[in-house]
Amino acid sequence: MLLPFHIRHQTLAHGLRYLPLASPPQTSGVDGIGLARRRRLRCAAGSPSGALPSRTQRIMERISTSGEVGGAGGAYSYEALKRLDQLWFNICASPSDRREIYEVVTKIFSPCHHKDVDKKCMFDVVVCGGTLGIFIATSLVSKGLRVGIVERNLLKGREQEWNISRKELMELIHAGILSEGDIEGTITSEFNPNRCGFEKKGEIFVDGILNLGVSPAKLLEIMKKRFVSLGGIVFEGKSLLSVSIYDDTAILKLTDGDILYCQLVIDSMGNFSPLVRQIRSGKKPDGVCLVVGSCSRGFQENKSSDIIFSNFSVKQVGNIELQYFWEAFPAGSGPTDRTTYMFTYVEAKSGSPTLEELLEEYWDLLPHYQGVNEKLEILRVVFGIFPTFRDSPLPAAFDRVLQVGDASGIQSPVSFGGFGCMTRHLRRLSTGIYEAVSWKFLDRDSLSLLNPYMPNLSASWLFQRAMSARLDAGVSPTFINELLYYNFQAMQRLGDSILRPFLRDVIQFGPLVKTLGLVMLSHPNILPSIFKQVGFDVILDWSGHFAMLGYYTFLSSYFDPIVRPWIKFLPEKNKYIWRRRLEAWKYGSGLDYNQFD
Repeated sequence: MLLPFHIRHQTLAHGLRYLPLASPPQTSGVDGIGLARRRRLRCAAGSPSGALPSRTQRIMERISTSGEVGGAGGAYSYEALKRLDQLWFNICASPSDRREIYEVVTKIFSPCHHKDVDKKCMFDVVVCGGTLGIFIATSLVSKGLRVGIVERNLLKGREQEWNISRKELMELIHAGILSEGDIEGTITSEFNPNRCGFEKKGEIFVDGILNLGVSPAKLLEIMKKRFVSLGGIVFEGKSLLSVSIYDDTAILKLTDGDILYCQLVIDSMGNFSPLVRQIRSGKKPDGVCLVVGSCSRGFQENKSSDIIFSNFSVKQVGNIELQYFWEAFPAGSGPTDRTTYMFTYVEAKSGSPTLEELLEEYWDLLPHYQGVNEKLEILRVVFGIFPTFRDSPLPAAFDRVLQVGDASGIQSPVSFGGFGCMTRHLRRLSTGIYEAVSWKFLDRDSLSLLNPYMPNLSASWLFQRAMSARLDAGVSPTFINELLYYNFQAMQRLGDSILRPFLRDVIQFGPLVKTLGLVMLSHPNILPSIFKQVGFDVILDWSGHFAMLGYYTFLSSYFDPIVRPWIKFLPEKNKYIWRRRLEAWKYGSGLDYNQFD
């Protein structure tokens, strides 16, 4: 999959904003990212002068970054790329090389005397991280809570579109925070069909999966106006410095000296939240998805998308192996504009490629993937690091503090979360948070019920492990593509009721049993390679989650209808617990998917 580098000095000297695309690169005697090339890149990164800038650096330094908003996917500059690569280096470093963890949250075992505090600084809920947190914040303020948002940048959406299915987008309407007219005004592109394909083994086409392009800039502008009109307050350009948890309140100190008081702090600061780092004690993630890509102008065929596509086998890169996957979507900025992503699953360890190294490879592989032999105008370069942990979602570690969205780890370890995950859980979380605040169930045990064990999420770990190349697995370089194709082929044969939930990151017991059964019957010879690739210990652990997935499906299907009518007669505490329990069964079994489909 990884092809050798071919340094084109003409490209570096002339085509700085435009990427000259030649015929697909040919393989030579070395697979993967050339080791000499990797050394030059790392030398250039650490040398202030005398080193030839990489092609990525030259391209990025000629692209306007006026639309940068910060956050995941919102930064486009070369400096932002280097900062993220430094963060990635720190994640991969051995424990002895990692920096000391700063404790943001402190527990103080006493009441807080704040009777004379200005009411403008007092809230029911303060949401830290506004890009996705504004959706929960708006839902809560619409229920009558006093809500504030702390955002370190300006609260505005990035230029790069979010791709989502209409069903997930409609959750914003069902949550009561946007109208259908609001939603339609944010959609910049719609396209079908959507392709899944694996290295010349075959292709599968579906409609209505990630087939909408939504403008984050338009959507967040609408959400911000709605939030403020309902009484919400936004603190922009301010970062969280510390949180002090008292028996009766939480006090937030911001970097500009402001002090806010609230009943509940919601952490929506994403994968690299300082609170999450403190809770996990700087633990390395169990898996990481590295993503690079670009939005470019000059494509001719631009009416369909790729959900997942692989056109190369596993290749060895230094002392690791990588399997690359692609995504591609038409962009709403112009009829010939297209966004393409290349991503791979890796472990956080020494020797893993940097984002800049992956971008260098991306420029070489893009022509072969998209079949383009002409100049493309590079509008934006995109990149990201998405860590995931097996012990997710993250239970509340403190009273009065709750993680949501990517900070909670509730995102799929395969699709690496984001906007779609937030919309799926929006109503469940906003209802539960409202009840927790209203009934003052803000201890960490009560809050942990909002981030419960979900066996379908835990079962997804097997898929990420299967899609991660491993040097010591002893399987064929084509194995990952073969396994994925066999599974997608089986799901297609079984019908849309099996395929479509999976493509929307919903793992359900019945469809999973049918798919695995058909694959085993159709291709029994692949079973030994699965054990080699994944590992017996991972399969044993997965078997427990698989059994719990069946158990949760049974409880949600048959026990829920029996107990639900009786819950309204229970005391508030028991009512709160049982409602969260029913939600855990429903969402943990994937049965929430059928509600509006």
